[in-house]
Amino acid sequence: MEYLDFRSDTVTKPTEEMRAAMASAEVGDDVYGDDPTVNELQDYAACLTGMEAALYVCSGTMGNLVSLMSHCARGEGVLMGTLSHTWKNEAGNAAFLAGVMPYPLDDLSGLPSEASLKLSYQPEGNVHCAHTVLLTLENTHNAAGGLPADERQFANIAALARDMGLKIHVDGARIFNAVAYFGNDVKDYTRHADSIQICLSKGLGAPMGSVVCGTRSFVEKARKYRKALGGGQRQTGIAAAAGLIALKSMRARLADDHKNAAVLAEGLASVGYGVEKTPRRTNMVYFGVGEHHGDARTFARKCAERGLLVGAAGKERIRMVTHIGLDEKSVADAINILKEINIIKRFERSEVGDVVERIDRQG
Repeated sequence: MEYLDFRSDTVTKPTEEMRAAMASAEVGDDVYGDDPTVNELQDYAACLTGMEAALYVCSGTMGNLVSLMSHCARGEGVLMGTLSHTWKNEAGNAAFLAGVMPYPLDDLSGLPSEASLKLSYQPEGNVHCAHTVLLTLENTHNAAGGLPADERQFANIAALARDMGLKIHVDGARIFNAVAYFGNDVKDYTRHADSIQICLSKGLGAPMGSVVCGTRSFVEKARKYRKALGGGQRQTGIAAAAGLIALKSMRARLADDHKNAAVLAEGLASVGYGVEKTPRRTNMVYFGVGEHHGDARTFARKCAERGLLVGAAGKERIRMVTHIGLDEKSVADAINILKEINIIKRFERSEVGDVVERIDRQG
């Protein structure tokens, strides 16, 4: 069976242009700094973000982790949203690998509130608490519905953090979705940050890898921690070649994913699903399955049986993500499958109700 895969934009496959570039990539030993394709990717990423330097790493999780380790000494504190990827979805690595203390922020609206920032911040000199030195921000924010950060609000939070003496790291796994939504420049965000991690293997379509950008001294620290974590690779220009095409050629097409997600959200609402509203939709659609469909995992299995893959994002919450592997027809077919599931469930509930009514009448 061929599946319509809406689980994530991580399921994208490299384009033919990427495969050709990978096959012909000039390579060297990246641990020695001798891989020309990796070096080109890093130079391009640094220029694109307005940063001094960049480092190619295996994954977004590794990119965020080496950033924490480079900014923070063991025993120091970092402010993280409790819905953020660094808090929820990176296996607690801030604590057990970086040795830093995460402090919680309310990021229900994507960016943390000023009140939350002030409440969780721990100043230097209090022997009872880990001194806070870093703020992490996620853009776009996955759990908040793929919400892109408004540039002005982003700048305001960053300015407050600066006033508190904090450094700022951006988990920009999908930063170019934010750029595509607003039509601005990635530098409109990076100018307020000390570092940023950008994933190449999501909507940009590369088969693996992320880049971490920051100052030269920051990147040199990150390089050491990458090695310590087992992320120093050799002839990795083969993969970096696809990453270069991802950054150079694939950013412009992200707007197509946003259009498809908008159509998907409207279609799901029209066939009876409680689609979560968002003020700014990018490439994600979240909806609740509720008591009538059971839990999210059960619902996802029902979809898979019909050739549709969706993601269980909580007990009764489903996530669907549009990407380069899905077109307008894919969206229409997915809506029809979900409509069918809803009709069947309503029919089953109606049958049960009729049986109960007949039993009641018969005593």
